Amino acid sequence: MNPTTVSIIVSGLAFALALIALIKVSRNAALNQPAENYEGTRLRLQAYERLVLLTERIALPNLINRLNQTGVSAIEMKIALVENIRQEFDYNSTQQLYVSQVSWDAVRNLKEQNIMVVNQVASSLPPDASGTDLNKKILEVIMSQPNGALHDLVLEGLNFEAKKLMR
Repeated sequence: MNPTTVSIIVSGLAFALALIALIKVSRNAALNQPAENYEGTRLRLQAYERLVLLTERIALPNLINRLNQTGVSAIEMKIALVENIRQEFDYNSTQQLYVSQVSWDAVRNLKEQNIMVVNQVASSLPPDASGTDLNKKILEVIMSQPNGALHDLVLEGLNFEAKKLMR
């Protein structure tokens, strides 16, 4: 395994552990929260729905599937992937008003982790690599993560938070 893959896996594990710890803290805090009115709950649930959609849209396998083009260089593909992640995130940034800090941090960390993975994998490729080479290598890195893909962990946390509201 090369150093780039190891650093991506280590950072993914750190992110996963932080997310698990934040979910546990959130569970304990939920027991002490008063009930909200119907309109507030509806707005919060809609925000969680938007963040779930955002998480799905910036999940690297889904993003690669959506943006994959033949004949582009790895640099062009890297730019397209990073730009798309940032645009999707920016478009949904107002949702942080309605969700827990834990949930928002998880989504923001997913965005940062995905950008880091794309940049690190791209930097490990030769200058003449194709976009297809980059996409394959990114998917290999994601598949090698021992705790599963990061976006799956974020989705689990968002689902947990939304289900708490529906009780």
